[in-house]
Amino acid sequence: EVQLVESGGGLVQAGGSLRLSCEVFVFNVDSNTITWFRQAPGKKREGVSSISGRDGDTYYADSVQGRFSISRDSARNVVYLQMNNLKRDDTARYYCAAVSTLGLSWYEGMQYDYWGQGIQVTVSS
Repeated sequence: EVQLVESGGGLVQAGGSLRLSCEVFVFNVDSNTITWFRQAPGKKREGVSSISGRDGDTYYADSVQGRFSISRDSARNVVYLQMNNLKRDDTARYYCAAVSTLGLSWYEGMQYDYWGQGIQVTVSS
């Protein structure tokens, strides 16, 4: 059974950092595009960052460009999201998702086959 398990969330002060992990079971992170999404209460789900399985290209939402960094550890089969200089607007539940082949833009969540249960990130002022 395919599973994506997020960890590393929590409460942090504005300006601080967190690193989220997405551990993938069954398939290799190198063979799928893995994307981080987030959703805050009352807001639409937003694509945050993605890493392509085929070539490792990375993509970021404008709102996190320069502050967040996505990477993967193929040996551990984990994708990371390093989040620096966190802002209150980053408060949300974060999900990782996987798809073998992108048919739409990376931030279009409807195309993803597998999702984690999500993890809360709360940024306080």
